[in-house]
Amino acid sequence: MAATTLLYETYGGKYDERPDIRERLAASGTPSVADFELVAAILGTGSRGKDVRALAEELLATVDCSAGVPSVRELSAIPGVGSAQACRIAAALELGKRFFGVRERRVGGPEDAWQLVRHFDDRKQERFLCCTLNGAHDLIAVRVVTVGLVNRTIVHPREVFCEAVSDRACAVLVAHNHPSGRLEPSPEDKDITERLKSAGDILGIPLLDHIVFSRDGYISLMERGSGGSP
Repeated sequence: MAATTLLYETYGGKYDERPDIRERLAASGTPSVADFELVAAILGTGSRGKDVRALAEELLATVDCSAGVPSVRELSAIPGVGSAQACRIAAALELGKRFFGVRERRVGGPEDAWQLVRHFDDRKQERFLCCTLNGAHDLIAVRVVTVGLVNRTIVHPREVFCEAVSDRACAVLVAHNHPSGRLEPSPEDKDITERLKSAGDILGIPLLDHIVFSRDGYISLMERGSGGSP
């Protein structure tokens, strides 16, 4: 393999040679690379017995499930992540938060909701996400509620609304990725939408939408009539 290429594994289990991450960043900007590749670019190298891709994906999973910016200690606890690498990652995350943290991101419809979560579309396991909103439907926070298997995740309404109550949210919307790429909602997707809608009605924190998304786009279960009207 040429020195200017990166071995990249697709969801189909095949391998493609793509231009080096740094070359793509220079040519096309950050939208041209996946989240784990951005982490890999910061890490620079892997560790003994673990290449940089595997290390980046493991580190990204920790960041996904963190309530905020992980500490250097938390990042250093990941096997293969050295203290210098942990410091670089923590610094990059904190700098991004300070300069470009979500400010007054108003959710006016499914497209806005999808934009908040679409960077999770490259995850190999389902992430069930909850976006809490204030009374004006400005975003308060986006959190990973659960991480599932390759093709499904299990979520309970209490896990979703626990954070909503803590945030004093006036509404929530939820979303989850389909690693398979298929956008058709499953019976389980429709069922959890109904359950979350009922729970939200009882708590006075309405469910505005449930977005199912993949690399190919998204669908709104509310627009499709699953779960009733927002």
